[in-house]
Amino acid sequence: MHETLTTEDKAVADTPATTMKAAVVTAPKQVAVQEVNLPEPGAGQVRLRLEGCGLCASNIPVWEGREWFSYPVAAGNPGHEGWGLVDALGEGVTDIRVGDRVAALSYNSYAEFDIADADKVVKLPEALAGKPFPGEPLGCAMNIFRRSDISAGQTVAILGVGFLGGLLVQLAKNAGARVIAISQRDFSLKVAQECGADEIIPMDDHYQIIEKVKGLTNGNFCERVIECTGKEWPLNLAGELTAERGKLIIAGFHQDGMRQVNIQLWNWRGIDVINAHERDPQEYIKGMKEAVAAVAEGTLNPDKLYTHSFTLDNIAQAFHSLTNRPDGFVKALISY
Repeated sequence: MHETLTTEDKAVADTPATTMKAAVVTAPKQVAVQEVNLPEPGAGQVRLRLEGCGLCASNIPVWEGREWFSYPVAAGNPGHEGWGLVDALGEGVTDIRVGDRVAALSYNSYAEFDIADADKVVKLPEALAGKPFPGEPLGCAMNIFRRSDISAGQTVAILGVGFLGGLLVQLAKNAGARVIAISQRDFSLKVAQECGADEIIPMDDHYQIIEKVKGLTNGNFCERVIECTGKEWPLNLAGELTAERGKLIIAGFHQDGMRQVNIQLWNWRGIDVINAHERDPQEYIKGMKEAVAAVAEGTLNPDKLYTHSFTLDNIAQAFHSLTNRPDGFVKALISY
């Protein structure tokens, strides 16, 4: 048996009896909003009535199509940045209540409802009432920042200023570091400045960037370099910008094949290379809890980075914007 939100729970409207709307990627670059069965939570799970879900760049290969994907994908997949209200509890769930507003680590959140394990949801405090909270990427930023070991007085280069890069600029500045932001789009460089970057450099000419950073650091380069693009060229550039015995943090999601890097340079400079993507779900949850505290306290402000909003019915347009990134695009949210 599971507990279900009723009409007496004023926090939420009536729950549909048996079905919900969900986005289904039926083929590469084709998505349909379908009426599907309402999922039921199993033992140790909760069901969420979603308020929204962020779009992640890691969705692009699924949207564009790769030979290793099969279609149609599961309803609501690959949405994994959802938040909303708990509306049903599975058997054995005792520390979460129906009506709690939460962010979740779940995987089918391009839909009105999703299922999450009870130990993979994070309660949102009253201070965040009414605010969007895509917990997974916010938690990811906190985890990457922790792994980066940034402290006051260091010079930190951040390559690629989208949503993740903008958050990391804020976190590095709050830690007392000097931040050099390197990004391709003029708009993203302005975002970096708004987030507190001390220096901005267009990501255009490989060797000119190296010389500019060299000049800004008296030839010493950067104690910390965070690569956020997931592309091969910026990864190689990141190595060039890392100081001797510095740390190169790979935060970008490298998902399309092999990478060639200058191991000789990495070896000669004695740099530490850190792959900062967590795989343990509880590490994600730890980061999400830290993000809740940081946003609630005002030390992290993601609001300025939410630039586009779409409804579930026009999710095809959302995917198009995610792929083509029109001027001004940083982070898109789907609202239900």
